[in-house]
Amino acid sequence: MTVHPAPASFMLEDYLAAHERKSLLRFITCGSVDDGKSTLIGRLLYESKRLFDDQLAALERDSRKHGTQGGEIDFSLLVDGLASEREQGITIDVAYRFFSTDRRTFIVADTPGHEQYTRNMATGASTADVAILLVDARKGITRQTRRHALLVSLLGIRHIALAINKMDLVGWSEERFQQIVAEFGTFSSDLGFNQVTAIPLSALHGDNVVAPSSQAPWYRGPTLLSYLETVEIEQTAEEEPFRMPVQWVNRPNPDFRGFAGLVASGSIRPGDRVRILPSGVETSVARIVTMDRDLDEAAAGQSVTITLSDEVDISRGDIIASVERRPQVSDRIDARLFWMATEHLKEGDQFLLKLGAATVPTRVVAVRQRIDLSSLASVPVSSLAANDVGHVGLVLDQPIAFDPYLQSRHTGGFILIDRESFDTVAIGLVDGAGTRRDASSQPTRNNGQVTWLQSIREQKRRSVLKAMSWRIIGSVATAAAAFVLTQDTRLAAAIGATEVVTKLVLYYGHERLWARIRFGLSIAAKQHGTDPQSSGAS
Repeated sequence: MTVHPAPASFMLEDYLAAHERKSLLRFITCGSVDDGKSTLIGRLLYESKRLFDDQLAALERDSRKHGTQGGEIDFSLLVDGLASEREQGITIDVAYRFFSTDRRTFIVADTPGHEQYTRNMATGASTADVAILLVDARKGITRQTRRHALLVSLLGIRHIALAINKMDLVGWSEERFQQIVAEFGTFSSDLGFNQVTAIPLSALHGDNVVAPSSQAPWYRGPTLLSYLETVEIEQTAEEEPFRMPVQWVNRPNPDFRGFAGLVASGSIRPGDRVRILPSGVETSVARIVTMDRDLDEAAAGQSVTITLSDEVDISRGDIIASVERRPQVSDRIDARLFWMATEHLKEGDQFLLKLGAATVPTRVVAVRQRIDLSSLASVPVSSLAANDVGHVGLVLDQPIAFDPYLQSRHTGGFILIDRESFDTVAIGLVDGAGTRRDASSQPTRNNGQVTWLQSIREQKRRSVLKAMSWRIIGSVATAAAAFVLTQDTRLAAAIGATEVVTKLVLYYGHERLWARIRFGLSIAAKQHGTDPQSSGAS
């Protein structure tokens, strides 16, 4: 008989408790193509002794088949898992890896450096706390380095490890290292980073990745792993006001009606007063329900179902928020936009905007500025090209609740979706509620629906000219058809002239008759004094 030792003898509970006490750090690697991002992550996993034997065996086998190091271990293959990535030697998709040390647990996103896949880099950066920005010591700061630095800044990442890689290829030159650090410092001075830590390293050989390197005696700073283990990240989600976007109305039976969702920020207890937005109705929390029990409190990161003390009309996309510090509500948004589609973004384009659990149709009413990657200056433009970052104005077909992105990453970030292909074409960051300064288009409401009225009115003489030209063209065509049938020029001309006169008389008589009939005129047209026959609607 085999006797299995009790779990307690392995100190399993102590082991799990120790891991629960560790903090979690999410970080991203970014930079230009071929700067060594995948190799760095592979080396970090290898040197920190976080690979299993079967992973090492597979890595050695893949290195012989796909490697670029002449038979040596190619650490980039640990994270470049797609066949096309191994064939081309570049990262295409975002690769997530989990590992742990004695001090911290980590989730790392290895993102592509190629400009074509910048959208994938932005996806990985949207949830990161720290960015490792790689720079090839030979190339220095490139345009793609600047773009990635701008994106991580816009997405709210405030801690940067400036990893200057391939120092072995420049002879571990301290002068070259300081030159790159100074150049990046000048460029990033206005990006709002709280901390930029520059680390010289060689990902290929492991210098300054986990252990200090003897190749750079002039460097006295931390290794990359030491930096990741000790960097202090502001934990603000629980300190922010309570926000819970409603994802589902939970109605399993007639006696229960709850509202399920992920607590995006803050905390809530039964009895707390809350406000439902965008409706603005105020009520209080009755219960906080989970699968197996009720909770005394729910905090950021927990998925729960909330029941309310009053019967309130709530649907998917609404936000349950604290009464004291409630989000903004508007049908106009000013935003910074990272445009990802190949077609240019221009004024008048229409999309679906998804913010939290809410999805609403939206229209671009202004493309104001594009951020120049060299100077970070805002340049006035009328459109945005692929991978441009700019400022735009949006109008939604109904009000939604939101926070400025600088106050909350959870309720201030959105995406734009193409209405035909349903591709994600842009990442947006809310600056605040928009104003009615964009005169090109003014929305009016009729029973909750938006009617777009152009600010440019069509003059009466233009309308008359259009009507006459159209009828004359039709009459000429009628005369030509009559000549073909009768072979009589005078008869065909008479038929055409008669049609012109008859149509004009009947048209104006018809218009005057309907001008006296009020049936079918919209409320919005009456209120704004709009003549349905003379205004252009888009």
